Amino acid sequence: MEKKKNYRIAVIPGDGTGPEVIREAVRALDAAVAKCGFAVEKVHYDLGGERYMRTGEILPEGTLDELRTFDGILLGAIGHPEVKPGILEKGLLLELRFSLDQYVNLRPVVLYPGVDTPLKNKGPEDINFVVVRENTEGLYAGSGGFLRKGTPQEVAVQESVNTRMGVERCVRFAFEYCRKRNYRKKLTLCAKVNVLTYASDLWQRTFNEVAAEYPDIRTDYAHIDAICMWMVKNPEWFDVIVTDNMFGDILTDLGAMIQGGMGIAAGGNINPQGVSMFEPIGGSAPKYAGKNVINPIAAIAAAQMLLDHLGETSAASLVEEAIKKVVAGDLKSLSAGQMGYSTTEVGDLVLKHMNA
Repeated sequence: MEKKKNYRIAVIPGDGTGPEVIREAVRALDAAVAKCGFAVEKVHYDLGGERYMRTGEILPEGTLDELRTFDGILLGAIGHPEVKPGILEKGLLLELRFSLDQYVNLRPVVLYPGVDTPLKNKGPEDINFVVVRENTEGLYAGSGGFLRKGTPQEVAVQESVNTRMGVERCVRFAFEYCRKRNYRKKLTLCAKVNVLTYASDLWQRTFNEVAAEYPDIRTDYAHIDAICMWMVKNPEWFDVIVTDNMFGDILTDLGAMIQGGMGIAAGGNINPQGVSMFEPIGGSAPKYAGKNVINPIAAIAAAQMLLDHLGETSAASLVEEAIKKVVAGDLKSLSAGQMGYSTTEVGDLVLKHMNA
């Protein structure tokens, strides 16, 4: 996105621990803005489980049109223990991604120095890759239904929808991102061509055709099960991975674990031509809500990704370097309640390093 002097950011704190971590992310965002000489106007939106319980509304009329006018969205978490699973996820999270055409889910998997990984003999030089997940099609498109529901003969059909347009724009984004990242310049397609012969065939053909336009990028292919194995055994093999919605959902949670856990993992829902949304991927963690013990680093990293997306690379680097110092030298653990500091104090540490 082209750099501007003034940005408008929608802030959706959401449910559970979302408001606590977003509070610290906004503090870091404000500090970066003050240091780097541009302005951010923030507009807060009351969306999520609490609003649904209170009013019955998930996305009030006109909200989507308003969100389209922003330069970016910062999301805390969605998910409420008293709301039936699927209502908020489909009615809010997926609705935002689909309606705002955020067709790429971007997930950096980076192990920072000083952070523990469960992988034996692996360090920061081994774990540094990005998953580009198609974000608006596949099994998440909601195509399917029930036959004879509630009877012994019940049938449930869930169809994976993959269009040439949807696949190609995701694949093309991955090639462009791999080129811009300029790390190992290797792009791996993750699919399952030996079993999912229709959808994976479309992905592989599209991938190979687009690859011809990027002779500077090395290409590779692996089945989803093989990539899950190699991400644990040889994570250093990967630079950028591109895959469909369901496989990407699986890989990114595995990636979070090998980079140190949900407390540090952030992602972006990207529409390169529209508004993109950034969030910590750990969920609302309702059992920790209101206790000021949740780790805000992932939310602060989401703010860092937002700044980078806006083209404010100096501000993004300022936040990222502060994160690195905090996780390397200050925290006892990345787990909630075990950090040695409260949520607010971790935010204070980030600000201290940013202002040093």
